[in-house]
Formats: sequence, structure tokens, C-alpha cells
Amino acid sequence: MNPLSLEAFITRFILQQPERSSLPPAGRQAAVLVPVVARETPGLLLTRRSRELRKHAGQVAFPGGMQDASDASLVATALREAHEEVGIAPDEVKVIGQLAPVTSSTGFRVTPVVGIISPDIKLQINPDEVESAFEMPLEEALRLNRYASLEIHRAGQRHPVWLSIYQEYLVWGMTAGIIRSLSQQIAYQRPFFYES
Repeated sequence: MNPLSLEAFITRFILQQPERSSLPPAGRQAAVLVPVVARETPGLLLTRRSRELRKHAGQVAFPGGMQDASDASLVATALREAHEEVGIAPDEVKVIGQLAPVTSSTGFRVTPVVGIISPDIKLQINPDEVESAFEMPLEEALRLNRYASLEIHRAGQRHPVWLSIYQEYLVWGMTAGIIRSLSQQIAYQRPFFYES
């Protein structure tokens, strides 16, 4: 079976296009950039958050954060945050769409924005927010069978979460859920991702 190419990734499914409503969605808004590295064998860029942060310290995540009043859209939020956290300039990202919003454990409505970046980008990590960045092969990231479900209990509520391990990195929670959602769009058309 042929490895997943960037062209195949882009054409295997239809991403939601950025929302164009003039009314802002209700609730607290945030966005993350899901950066796909345009290699012959594409990669998925992830970060490990600084261990000094008050929330989600040391967790694997996508670059992203809360929408500012100055952000023109949630796409702008994702691009601004990626620039602040890892030095990817907004004009270095080819946005190809977005995934359905998810609700974070802290109550934010988080919109994942999927973009293509060059493998030649020199990351400039902001140590106040990010400890390190790493690349996971996209084909490996999109294998549905690499994600296990776990139920956690918080404040008397049950919360199902997804988790996976890649090298020394534990990918779990919202980040794993976003990758899994991305994978599901391909898996319906390409059973390959259900196999080991």
C-alpha cells in the first residue's frame, strides 16, 4: 500500500470552511493550528507545553489559545497563537479548512484550523509557553487504532477522553480527540487507517 502523500491527505476528505457568520459564536472562543508539514511523507507538528504554565503544563498540544478582541476570526486566532508560540508567521501557513469545534475541559469552544506549512520553516519556540516541538508522521497520527478511550471523573461528571503514545510523548485529551476527528474523515473513505 502506498504511503499517505500530502495530495492524498488534502483530497481524501472535505474540511469545513471557516465560518463566515457576522455574528460571533456564543461563549468563550479559542482556536488551535493543526500544522501539517509538507514533506514527501507529511508530518504533523505538535508541541509540548511549558511545565511552568498554570494550566495543562507539560501536555502535548497544538499551538493555539484564546481569541483576542483584535482577532478578525478564529483562523486569525490560530495563526497569531502559532506565531507567538513557535514562530510560524501567518503568511507561512496555507489554511485548507477547519474541523468542527470542540469544548475544552476549561469551557472554551476550540476551533481546530488545519494548515499546511513548509518543512523549511525554522521554529522559534517561546519558552514561556512551549518546552519543545516535535513532528509525528501524519500517516501514523491518523491511524485510528492507535487511540484508546479512557473515562475520567471530574467534579462528579464523567468525561470520555482519547489517548495515545508516540515515542516518549503522551498525546491525550483534546489534542488526541482532534487528531482522531481528522482521521475519521479519511477512515470512512480509506479503510487502511483501521489497520495496524
